[in-house]
Amino acid sequence: MSVVSTVSVKVPATTANLGPGFDCIGAALKLHNEFKFTRNDSGLIIQVSGAEAEKVQTDESNLLYQAFVKLYEHIKQTPPSVKIEIKLGVPLARGLGSSATAIVGGLVAANELAGSPLSELQVMELAIAMEGHPDNVVPALLGGCRLAATSSRGWEICDLTWHRDIIPVVAIPDFELSTSEARKVVPTEISRADAIFNASHLALLLRALATNREEWLRAALQDRLHQPYRKALIPGYDAVEVAAIAAGAYGMVISGAGPSLLALTDSLHTQSLVTAMANAWQQAGITSMVRSLPIDTQGAVIL
Repeated sequence: MSVVSTVSVKVPATTANLGPGFDCIGAALKLHNEFKFTRNDSGLIIQVSGAEAEKVQTDESNLLYQAFVKLYEHIKQTPPSVKIEIKLGVPLARGLGSSATAIVGGLVAANELAGSPLSELQVMELAIAMEGHPDNVVPALLGGCRLAATSSRGWEICDLTWHRDIIPVVAIPDFELSTSEARKVVPTEISRADAIFNASHLALLLRALATNREEWLRAALQDRLHQPYRKALIPGYDAVEVAAIAAGAYGMVISGAGPSLLALTDSLHTQSLVTAMANAWQQAGITSMVRSLPIDTQGAVIL
């Protein structure tokens, strides 16, 4: 068997939770990070290009490299010395799964360089263990919109239908919000009423995404588990939401842990929605990048 010396992996951004699907649902978006691993004899070299490149660690603490090493540890092999080239396309610490791209990219590249000893399912399980929850890493690896649930056998992954006429619009502000900070404000216990509310709205969301029923979408994006607490960490949230609804959004949610905001709409309102969300944040003194991002159905791809 020939030894692979170089592998390049492209991994999509993700938007997790979609309102009521806290920590269990996510979708891959057509915005990507690219990672190239090349065997060498010179020790670890990490080179980063793209916006925010200076924020990425270039030593052994780099999450991409840690995932790479994790797979080799799992298969009880010594990881090879590598040069890693990172091309950033996914903004960091914005609620778009940048850490998930690193975990998935490192694991997929390591598996390829090692001769593919692990199945896609095994790689996925390693990714979930590293991330701590499945909502970002699963769609980053597999693509599409995915629901993850535990069972006696481990993880059950459900591929969800996303109607082609539902357009995601993502508003990405120029400030960061760490996932750890966003998790601190979420209560550890909830009422039975809130549990029922979220269970019913998540079930409705699954049908709404599949059928593009407008009235279902407008109701289904509501949540009581995390968004009422996290939105206080996002300046201008209420103003952007009001502007989004007025411009034709079915609803708006926090993307992942935030601070990026995700609105769903149709093709007729996409451009007006992009403009309205950007203007609302600008009036609050916040610069943002707002764009429509189609669902990525491929997931992680070896180039």
